[in-house]
Amino acid sequence: MTVQNLFLSPLLYMPLVQTALAEDFGRAGDLTSDAIIPENAAVSVTLRSRQPGCLAGLPVAEAVFRTVDARLEVEKFLQDGDAVAPGSLIARITGPARAALAAERTALNFLGHLSGVASGTARMVTAITGHKARICCTRKTIPGLRALQKYAVRAGGGANHRFGLDDAILIKDNHIGVAGGVRKAVALARARAGHMVKIEVEVDTLDQLAEALLESPDIILLDNMAPDMLREAVRITAGRAILEASGNVTLATVADIAASGVDLISSGALTHSSTCLDLGLDFEWAG
Repeated sequence: MTVQNLFLSPLLYMPLVQTALAEDFGRAGDLTSDAIIPENAAVSVTLRSRQPGCLAGLPVAEAVFRTVDARLEVEKFLQDGDAVAPGSLIARITGPARAALAAERTALNFLGHLSGVASGTARMVTAITGHKARICCTRKTIPGLRALQKYAVRAGGGANHRFGLDDAILIKDNHIGVAGGVRKAVALARARAGHMVKIEVEVDTLDQLAEALLESPDIILLDNMAPDMLREAVRITAGRAILEASGNVTLATVADIAASGVDLISSGALTHSSTCLDLGLDFEWAG
């Protein structure tokens, strides 16, 4: 599966690359390679997958190598969103050996983590094939890495929820408690929201759903509802709002959730519990 129109601005990842490399190089650089590897030694490095999955983060990994030494050349054979199998050739890096060795771990840290997010997303997307629901992420991301993790979700075929507190209104149970009810909370939000701002409200009962529909929110989040209740929520709503299911979303449950007819299924596990994709660099010494 290749996802079309993927874009990740260097403005979002270059500061992270710089910070990660500064953390790794410290005050004295790579003591080991500088002591053992000749200054003029060259190397050819192949980047391969060691397990099946979905790629994400290649531009970030390339930026790591190029930042360490602009003489490092990165030839890519695959792109973000592509599926990989054990042994798949992803890229070849050629150039100064010391630089390649120094960049290796930081590049793999970014690429393995983001590919893990994309791979987990792709598995969820595949599990609901044939249903209209889309898999989406949440704000449960590693601080500082949100834009990259959400990009990886897109690479895996998923969709992004809001990026932060400032790009949509999401009314949750605590907001409802303070406001004095679902209708009051939605009404207060609508009075404050600009004309471009979507309003979503969380409900966990069908009575709350009926109350929310009276205020016509854009999206209703159905929190921790069993599939039978989700199906009833879809029937009651009858297309009057976008419905998002959340809570207890796993590979084992996601197909049943999707079969209820909801529009979106959100999972924090896509980002907060992702497992790195196992990738490896094989070095060939050129002299």
